[in-house]
Amino acid sequence: MTPFNGLAVDMSNLHRVSDARTRSITPENPDGSKGRGGMAEPTDPDSCARELGRGWKVRPNVRIQPGETHTIADIEGPGAVQSIWMTPTGPWRFSILRIYWDGQQQPSVECPLGDFFACGWNRFAQVTSLAVCVNPGRGFNCYWTMPFRKRCRITMENIGFEAMTLFYQVNYALNDVPDDTAYFHAQFRRVNPLPYKQVYTVLDGVKGKGHYVGTYMAWGVNNSGWWGEGEVKFYLDGDLGEGQDVAEHGGDAYPTLCGTGTEDYFCGAYNFEDRQTRQYLTFSTPYAGLPQILRPDGAYQSQQRFSMYRWHIPDPIRFEQDIAVTVQALGWRSQQRYLALQDDIASVAYWYQQLPTAPFPELPARDMLEII
Repeated sequence: MTPFNGLAVDMSNLHRVSDARTRSITPENPDGSKGRGGMAEPTDPDSCARELGRGWKVRPNVRIQPGETHTIADIEGPGAVQSIWMTPTGPWRFSILRIYWDGQQQPSVECPLGDFFACGWNRFAQVTSLAVCVNPGRGFNCYWTMPFRKRCRITMENIGFEAMTLFYQVNYALNDVPDDTAYFHAQFRRVNPLPYKQVYTVLDGVKGKGHYVGTYMAWGVNNSGWWGEGEVKFYLDGDLGEGQDVAEHGGDAYPTLCGTGTEDYFCGAYNFEDRQTRQYLTFSTPYAGLPQILRPDGAYQSQQRFSMYRWHIPDPIRFEQDIAVTVQALGWRSQQRYLALQDDIASVAYWYQQLPTAPFPELPARDMLEII
């Protein structure tokens, strides 16, 4: 990991002294000011701290009402977000995380909370990776470094039917940011069901210079049998041609990077299967994982669902002008023929690029986000 003037560190440079100033935002210190944490007064007669008073965990969380957007952080730069911890209540698909850089009106991160933290099915799964950790009972942790020059604004919108309770902590450093530093982005998509013989688009419409650093997918299977034969393709720097629609099978365009199968891209092999038990196996490693498998229960939970991540931390995919990413939904039918699947697929693409951020596709409506 390349240090951003002391804003990002790893074990190789942890010993180096820096001029960066460490700050942290929580409901107990909502603007991250130096020496002003834990100053809330327990004015609510039902407050847990009503007998202990100021300084005794008066405001550890916020309540976000249906239809309300809460500003988690509004930070003047230059600096970098170094880690984010959150634990929410309510459906994770109905909590929308957005991050805006340097005063842009367009968010550079727009994603349901669970999917952003590689936990898309609204059920806890242990995730143990370098970029994201999800720990018991539902502790969401993000370690992507997010530099900014002028301003960082982080919001949470509750599009659900009930009020949500959110605990959070945003840890950041204030310091100069080098000229060649790019901005963190994350974009969510979902299609349910995928139209027959159409490829699934993970990312499209990105313009500028940057590098792609990760993919998360929540994959719900609508057929029996194996579902992960499809290739993952990266179209870089004009591969698609002018005006080419990446969703239309690529037309006569061909990608620079073309993988060998879905489970291969996510660093597994041969169906993620234990050859002895003939069952799928979960795994979670620093750079890739299949941390969650939801199996049919013989009643109303009838479909298999999978959760997968792949972080391109040691092998970022560089682009100079543009990038698009697709995956084929492909299984098997009779006579050893491929079957184009019509599955429930959601994804998050993670990348760094220069500003400005191009407008994202509109998020699906609430009913289309809902996990049923």
